[in-house]
Amino acid sequence: MLCAVVVASVLVMPHRCVRILTDGRSGPPCAPTKLIGVGLNYRSHLGGRKLPETPELFYKPPSSLIGDGEAIRIPPDATDVHFEGELVLVIGKMVRNATREQAIDAIYGVTCGNDVSDRNWQRGEKKDLQWWRAKGCDTFAPLGPAIVTGLDYSNLMLETRVNGKVAQRAPTSDLVHDCPSIVSWASRWVTLMPGDLIYTGTPGDTFALQPGDVVEVEIEGIGVLRNPVV
Repeated sequence: MLCAVVVASVLVMPHRCVRILTDGRSGPPCAPTKLIGVGLNYRSHLGGRKLPETPELFYKPPSSLIGDGEAIRIPPDATDVHFEGELVLVIGKMVRNATREQAIDAIYGVTCGNDVSDRNWQRGEKKDLQWWRAKGCDTFAPLGPAIVTGLDYSNLMLETRVNGKVAQRAPTSDLVHDCPSIVSWASRWVTLMPGDLIYTGTPGDTFALQPGDVVEVEIEGIGVLRNPVV
């Protein structure tokens, strides 16, 4: 099943169909079998690191998902929890060993996401062997507020705000590896299923969040994903 909650209305406009969650229930707009993230996928986020020749992928568990309006919860012992505003792909059909054309066809739609990450567990003094908790803690994958289909996602403006102040701003045309390339690459080894999500990478710099902050990820043509931090 692609959608996890009732879709109460559909607005049809030129080149896009916006599915709006209006039944009053919280939660993300998908029920994925897996979440895949892409690291170092904006040139502005590399910070002097080598440009990756292929998409650098990692997993986030489905249990990390939350929806628009739900709280990002800083877990025990986390000391450096950052936001990462991202365009997220929603897979619409099972795909394996996809060509670029098949990858394009497999992308059902796009939405806003936040790849919340604890930098200390990721690469600091408390660095773990894997990113299982750095990027996979409960509430570390906000998603929403809507899935948009038929949108040209190759050049959308992404803006992340913390307490109303712009923290990130970049077009998706600055992706090192574009969306079809990511899907095609991942599908060489992992079968992608309907509802699966791919967080495509974050631009620029990030900084630590504090309880009481509010993070907003806005992507042109999609809407605003808003989550408080507690």
